[in-house]
Amino acid sequence: MKTICFGEILWDILPHEKVPGGAPMNVCYHLNRLGQEAALISKTGNDENGKALIDFLQQNDIDTSLVQVDNDQPTGTVIATQKGNEMEYDIVQPVAWDFIDQDEALLQKVKEADYFICGSLVARNEHSRKTLFRLLEAAKTKIIDINLRPPHYNQSTVENLFNKADILKLNNHELALITGWYSNEADFEKQVLLLSEKFSIPTIIITKGEAGAALLFEKRFYHHAGYKVEVADTIGSGDSFLAGFLSKHMAGQSPETALAFACRIGAFVASQKGACPVYNPEDIL
Repeated sequence: MKTICFGEILWDILPHEKVPGGAPMNVCYHLNRLGQEAALISKTGNDENGKALIDFLQQNDIDTSLVQVDNDQPTGTVIATQKGNEMEYDIVQPVAWDFIDQDEALLQKVKEADYFICGSLVARNEHSRKTLFRLLEAAKTKIIDINLRPPHYNQSTVENLFNKADILKLNNHELALITGWYSNEADFEKQVLLLSEKFSIPTIIITKGEAGAALLFEKRFYHHAGYKVEVADTIGSGDSFLAGFLSKHMAGQSPETALAFACRIGAFVASQKGACPVYNPEDIL
C-alpha cells in the first residue's frame, strides 16, 4: 500500500438517512477514487453496522485486510445535525475504533507504506492512542489532519501529533484556536508560520470553507479562492480536499496545481449528499 489511513470508521446518522463516514475512511475512499492505492486501519463491531461498513469498503475496492473486528464494542456512530451550512456531531463513545490493537504485522504494513494519515479523534481513547503513536514511530511521511471534535481532544495530544507531522492539514477555525494557545497573533500567515516554526512542520494546508484554502510549502505561501457551488452538505468535503491535494502532490504536481485540484474536489463533494459520492477523476475538471 502506498498510503495507510488510520482511525475512525462509522455511520453518520443524518436526519433522513445513514451514510458511511469517518475522516480516515473518507480520505481513503477518495484516494482510491483518484487512483492512489490506500488502505485503512480501523475497527468495527461484530454487528450489522460493522458488516455493512465492510461491504461498503469492498464494493468500492478498498482493502479491508487491516480493519479489525471487536466482539465487545459496537460499530461507531455519529449523530449529525445540520446548522446552516455546517454540521454538528454527537460522536458516540466508547465504540470499536476506540480499541484498535497494535501488532507486528500492522507495524510492518505501516513501515512499508510511503504515507501515513491520521487525526486527533482516534486518540480520544488510551487504547487506540497508544496504537497510533506506536505506528507513527514506524511511519515514513506522516500526514496529520487534525480534525478537532470537541470535547474529544486535549492540548497535549494535539501537540504530540504536531511534533510528528510532516504535512499538517487544519481549517482556519482550528488554526486560530490552536495558535491562541501560544500567542495573540491575528495575522493569518503569521499564525501558520508560528505552527510551522514551533513544531518544525514544513507543509501546512489550511481550508477556509467558502473562502478557499491556503498552503505553506517550502517556506512559500499559496492561496486559492475556492469554487462556488450550491452546498448540499459539508460532510467529508475537507477529507476529499486532503485526498485531492495528496493525489497531485504524490504525482509530483506543482503546489498551485495540487491546491487548485483540492479546492475543486472539496467543492464538488460539498455539492453532493454525504462524504463519499460516486464519481470518476475526470468528473473533477
